[in-house]
Amino acid sequence: MVYVRRLLGISKRTFLALIFFLISSACLYLIYVAPGIANTLLYVVQARGIVLRDNVRTIEQMMRLYINKNTTFNWTNDPAGRSASGYLMQPTTYLPENFTYSQNLPCPQRLPSMKGHRDVNVAEISMEETEVSFTKFADMEFGGHWKPKDCIPRWKVAILIPFRNRHEHLPILLQHLIPMLLRQRLEFGFYVIEQSGSQPFNRAMLFNIGFLEAMKDLDWDCLIFHDVDHIPENDRNYYGCGQMPRHFSAKLDKYMYILPYNEFFGGVSGLTVEQFRRINGFPNTFWGWGGEDDDLWKRVHYAGLKVTRPEGDIGKYKSIPHHHRGEVQFLGRRLYKNITVDLHPELAPLKSNLNLLSMLLNIA
Repeated sequence: MVYVRRLLGISKRTFLALIFFLISSACLYLIYVAPGIANTLLYVVQARGIVLRDNVRTIEQMMRLYINKNTTFNWTNDPAGRSASGYLMQPTTYLPENFTYSQNLPCPQRLPSMKGHRDVNVAEISMEETEVSFTKFADMEFGGHWKPKDCIPRWKVAILIPFRNRHEHLPILLQHLIPMLLRQRLEFGFYVIEQSGSQPFNRAMLFNIGFLEAMKDLDWDCLIFHDVDHIPENDRNYYGCGQMPRHFSAKLDKYMYILPYNEFFGGVSGLTVEQFRRINGFPNTFWGWGGEDDDLWKRVHYAGLKVTRPEGDIGKYKSIPHHHRGEVQFLGRRLYKNITVDLHPELAPLKSNLNLLSMLLNIA
């Protein structure tokens, strides 16, 4: 120690202060940083364990399918009390390529144009390029509204996107999402609800405002609540609604394609208009990121509904990396309707609901 102090050329008091500083810094590191690293490593180990478990189950499914085809095994006599449906994926038949549409019949849900996995390219693209490509070839109306002409769409889908300073993300999302919706033969329209001002981001209230505004334009019957940085990787992830609320983004790449927890309801979700009114919409009181999705899950279950999710890899999504930038104004908004609002806490009292929010904002 004395040698080190002499080598540094400092006094004994200064040297002791330096030692104390280093020890204190190490202790603070262990207190604040090390637990996060440990949790991350634990999550990775758990994730790898879940992947291994799923692979074992897949092999078991294949073996049982082989046995079922080559023997007269009676599933009801399985000593573990399990049935075949618990192991084997239900058959999913998609229509052949030569399928003929009818203008007088509903569009099928399993179309030949829905191929499954699609490559995702998160490279930046300008909104002008995206607008030109789709308004020219997809016959889309101003504001991003489109409906098929060769069959009757099963759902009229309003896609609501909460937004703030993610201008590089929106063209990428539209570049991937529009072709998928075209292949699914859904009537759809995009609503980008942008929060201005300096208040913390309120994703939930933006969704409620988007709902109220969208219902002025058309009698939509299906609502998709879509984060701008979530890109679907499988076009068989059908963006129609059902008898129960739907959590579309069940497997996100940043979570190693594993559901973080069973009550997770974030990213991309869908409800019918009736279901959304029944649960009284999103909570308006969550400022900043997080919490509103868990509250929505509770609202869904409190209303006697259950959340469904896509099977297998259909619910895979890729998240776009976020780089903070200054605001950039687009030259046109042909592919979506923009709704800009300046939110304040007085618009979200604790007992607020869709009707009260409508009156406070004077948008009904």
